[in-house]
Order: sequence, then C-alpha cells, then structure tokens
Amino acid sequence: MKILIKTSFLLFLVIAFSSCEKFLDIQPTGNSKFIEQSGDTIFKTANEVEAALSAVYGDFQNEYWQLDFLVNGDAQSDDAYAGADNPANFQIDDYRIDATNSNVSRDWAYLYQTIGKANVVINNVDITPDANLSDQRKREIKGEASFVRAVMYFQAVQLWGDVPLQLQEVTSVSASNLDEIYSQLYPERRPKEEVYEQIIKDLEYALDNVKTTQQHKGFATKGAANAYLAKVYATMDDKDYGKVIQYADAVINGGYSLLPQYDMLWDNQNENSSESIFEVNYEGTSNNANWGASMFRGTDWKKFNTPSNDLVKAFNDENDLIRKNASISFEDVTGKWSDANWPAATYPFTNKYRIITWPSPQNYILLRLADIILLKAEALNENGDLSGAAALVNLIRSRVNLPVTNASTKEAMRLAIEKERRLELAFEGHRWFDLKRTGRAIEVINNAIGPDGNKFGYNLTQNGLLWPIPQSELDKNELLTQNPGY
Repeated sequence: MKILIKTSFLLFLVIAFSSCEKFLDIQPTGNSKFIEQSGDTIFKTANEVEAALSAVYGDFQNEYWQLDFLVNGDAQSDDAYAGADNPANFQIDDYRIDATNSNVSRDWAYLYQTIGKANVVINNVDITPDANLSDQRKREIKGEASFVRAVMYFQAVQLWGDVPLQLQEVTSVSASNLDEIYSQLYPERRPKEEVYEQIIKDLEYALDNVKTTQQHKGFATKGAANAYLAKVYATMDDKDYGKVIQYADAVINGGYSLLPQYDMLWDNQNENSSESIFEVNYEGTSNNANWGASMFRGTDWKKFNTPSNDLVKAFNDENDLIRKNASISFEDVTGKWSDANWPAATYPFTNKYRIITWPSPQNYILLRLADIILLKAEALNENGDLSGAAALVNLIRSRVNLPVTNASTKEAMRLAIEKERRLELAFEGHRWFDLKRTGRAIEVINNAIGPDGNKFGYNLTQNGLLWPIPQSELDKNELLTQNPGY
C-alpha cells in the first residue's frame, strides 16, 4: 500500500512540476515547499536573493505576529481573557483546546511557511552566481535567514514540544529520490532537545555573521541573536544559567539602554529606540500597516485580550500606577456590549497598542532590554547571586518609581522576578511562556482570581501545557503523533 501511495504521489509531482516553467510553491501539509529549479540555481541575481530575504522578514507582518502571538502569550495566561467572540480564542483562554482549533492549525501553517521560505534562502544563497553578491553579504543573508528560522522554531517548540525539523526544500523530483522527498514533505516529529540544538546552531551562525547594527530594529543583529540565545537557554528543560548570563551580558553591554520613562516605549514617538532589540516595523501605508493594533483596543466592537482582574489586582497591590496606566486603559462601553468579568462603565483595554486607525504605523516590540535584564536577574538568582539579582530588579523598578525589592531569599527572589516580569512585560506576549518555562503555570493559573476576588475557576493540567498537533496535519501525515490528552 505504501509503495502504491508513493507511486501515486510521484506521478502527482511529475504532472505538477511539468505544468510550470520556473518554480511552483505547493504546501500540501502546511509545512513544506516544492521548488523546481531552472538550471543549476534558484537565484540568479543579488536582487533575487535580497527579495527572497525580504519575503522571509515580511512574515513578521502576518497574522501570527500581529494577533496570535499576543493571544498565545497573554490570553493563554492569567493576564488577559480572550475577549471578542472567537470560539477558537475561548478554547485557548479556557485551556480546552482541541485538535481542530482553527488558531492552532493556522499558527502551525504560518510558522512552517516562514521556515520554508528561510530554508530556500539558507540553502541557495551560497551558489548564487551574481558577482555583485559578495561572500560577506552571502554570509550575512544566510545568517539573517538562520535567525528567522530559529525564531520560528523557538515558537513552535514552545507551543507543541516535539515538532518536525525541516531544514531542506525539495528541488527536484525523480524516482531515485522519492523516499527523500516523501520524508521531507511528510516528516515525523523530532525530540524537542534536537529542535533546541538546531535553534542554537542557527542563532550561533547568525551571531557570527549578521551585522551589529542595521537600518532599524526589524532586522537580525548580533544583539537580537544574543537576546534569543539567552531566552533559549532559559527555556530549555536542561537550563544553562551560565549561558543565560553570558548572552544577556552581551546584550546589556551591546549598546542598548533603558528609555528614561516607561511610557516612552508605547507613545509611538520612540520606535526603534535604544531599549528595543528586535521590533516589527510598519510604514503605515495601505500595503504596510499594522491591523493588529485595532484588534486590542477600540469601542467599535469587543476586542481581544481583555485585561484580567488578576492582573489589575497585581498592579494595584504593587501600587504600580505608571506601568498600569501605560498598559491598561479603562473606558465606558455602556450600551455597546456586556461582559461577565467587567462593568461596562469601566471596561479595560490593552493600552500598549494605541494607533488603531487604519492604516496604522505602530510597531510591535518583540524583544527589549528590560526583558533581558530581568532574565539575567533570574539566572543570577538561580546561580546563588541574590544581591546581583536584586540590583537588576531594582534597576527596572526605579524607572517606575517603585521601592527596592524586599526579597531576601532565593525562593522569594524567584517570585519577585516573576512578578516584575509580569508587570513590566504585560501584553507583550511573554507571560504564558514565562510561567511554562519556570514550571509555575499550573499553580499560578489555577489560583488566578476573578471579578469577585475568588478563584476564577481555571483547570489547567499537565496536558494543557502543550498544544495538540493540528488534526489537519495528522490526517495528511501518518508519521505525526498526537500530544497526550488530545
């Protein structure tokens, strides 16, 4: 039967490829690319390579990064409720996701689509014959594409755990390479440890080859590679806090600095600032605009990621008015909609995304210095340097006029850093992944309070820490296995 399937598959490919003159992009599993080469190379000129790299970067403006990344990191945590009216988001918010969830399937497709684009660049830039494309620029391009591939796999491995590891694209079809093609297009899941090894390898290659600075923070730089390496070593099951400190120090000493006022990060007057490490840039034109900003704030319809009672209480308990006001806006929506968690007269919205008119030029900051400073504090504390950790926490607190931390033990400092990261990075897509990597998700989520001050009623279990493999992918690929509990 398998021979018959593969033979039919080969016949389909031959017919498909014979019908196109240069190349054909087909994605039967949501995570693969077919490319038919014309001659010996895919890219003939430097301009073609640069355009392909631009397309790789362009995926940071897709739905995953404009909307779903923030839903996954915030509505899936205790910082926000799903809001709006999307059943798929309600499943994510309530920890009752199933394998047919539309967000799950589209996020898988988005991430692997970008991985496929990056693979094409990584595997073909070196053989581009254009003499105007220098060897140095080839290395830079390969480094930038490797950086993006690492970022996408870092998202995937955190969401699903073991995932297919695709590093090649199909460039030719024949009976002799059918087995190779089939395994590339319908791969099995690889252990997450192997995926992390590849992420680190890609980031290390990027670190060695990308530029120190670029036109703006929307491109891979050495600082961005260092920052992601720090986050990866803090996230892996076998954490390496020495590496976290090493790469965090490289960022901290790499020319970045905190903005003097917290709200400057969100007032849209300081984009690509000294604090920003990696940032999705928008021009604010009809062809290059951030529609995602209008998904989280505005009274025209009920928005996504409604700030939670638990988060508002955390801000209030800390008397953290500066970051609360920068992060949350309360407005009167009387007569527009009702909500079980908030009164209409004081309904909260995410306030970090403020330009909601179309076309919006507001950028998204994916990595910034405060994140890395607090990550270093976490690593120092785990390595026994309580005073060093406290100094970094106090550095972040001083910007928002809060007193120094009173944490005096390793265990207390862990909680102090967890709280500081929550208040500092609210609605930036970090909270859920922070709770997962520190092993605190189940305890924290299940004890989150609701509008009446009692437990909200979440029931997060161990199985809920990973997403299901999309059913649509399982239906196409017999080698994929499902995560437990789905």
